[in-house]
Amino acid sequence: MKASIINSNSENEKLIRKLYAVAESQDAKAFTALFAEDGYFWDISAGTKYFGEDIGKTVDVYAAAFPDMHRELYELYVLDDENTVAVELSLNGTHKGPLQFSSGTIQATGKKIEVPCCDVFKIENGKIKSFHCYSAGTILLGQLGIF
Repeated sequence: MKASIINSNSENEKLIRKLYAVAESQDAKAFTALFAEDGYFWDISAGTKYFGEDIGKTVDVYAAAFPDMHRELYELYVLDDENTVAVELSLNGTHKGPLQFSSGTIQATGKKIEVPCCDVFKIENGKIKSFHCYSAGTILLGQLGIF
């Protein structure tokens, strides 16, 4: 499929930009409300899929670890089907709290991160059906001094 940049009037663009704004406001409940009832969030680098109310846990985990988390959006694209959106971005912040993974917790290091990421969304009826987050986990761990 051919990719093209979403125009500024796109409802899908507005939905995805709202999702990032809600994540930065650290409102897990509002974040979860943007997903379809059977929607999910898949954190690829952590190997964890979240469904239902658990989707908001991703906001809480990153807010605890990086209270100043900022998502710098570089490019926002939509495929010709207009229901698939891809975003190139970076996750930026200072590691001031515990970062929880399914395999364990990394205590605060005080180090700054700027982690490249690509997010891919499927949208149905104005709600997010799926959110696949491809963050560069090895870069994150390297910036925290783990590698």
